[in-house]
Amino acid sequence: MSDVTQIPAGTYTIDASHSEVGFTARHAMVTKVRGAFSDVEGTVTVGEDFAGSSARATIGVDSVDTRSADRDGHLKSADFFDVEQHPSITFTSTGVREVAGDRFVLDGDLTVKGVTKPVSLDAEYFGTAQDPFGNTRIGFSATTEVDRETWGLSWNAALETGGVLVSKKIVLTLEVSAIQQAA
Repeated sequence: MSDVTQIPAGTYTIDASHSEVGFTARHAMVTKVRGAFSDVEGTVTVGEDFAGSSARATIGVDSVDTRSADRDGHLKSADFFDVEQHPSITFTSTGVREVAGDRFVLDGDLTVKGVTKPVSLDAEYFGTAQDPFGNTRIGFSATTEVDRETWGLSWNAALETGGVLVSKKIVLTLEVSAIQQAA
């Protein structure tokens, strides 16, 4: 088990090629659809006291990929993310709490479509490693469940059999690898 309080203090840059910001939504009341954003950048700043650590990230909405070009186009439209008016999603942490071993809660402000709301990410630290290129890397996983309508993502369609096409509840998942920057 890795202990978050043992992470070397410093600033780490998110390695987008080894990280993923994904989401899962119920579709047609009978299955789940998954998607991800490939354009993600940000930093994790680890304090000498882990409770004083922080994170920020920016996600390019145009990079959404659900393995369906039609669905991706619809998600980019004004019905959902409105990428022309709101090209990015941002997250800025406001605090770290409930630190215990390799687990912690990262609180922060999530801005989607110009609306900022608080979220809490249940996070797990996977460890620190030296990669073959001499970089110090840290790895995290985090999840949260949100109501998409809170951010004005309210488009839906009624089904003949009852229910709706897209669930209100969305599960967000983050798999983050970050590289320590030189002091």
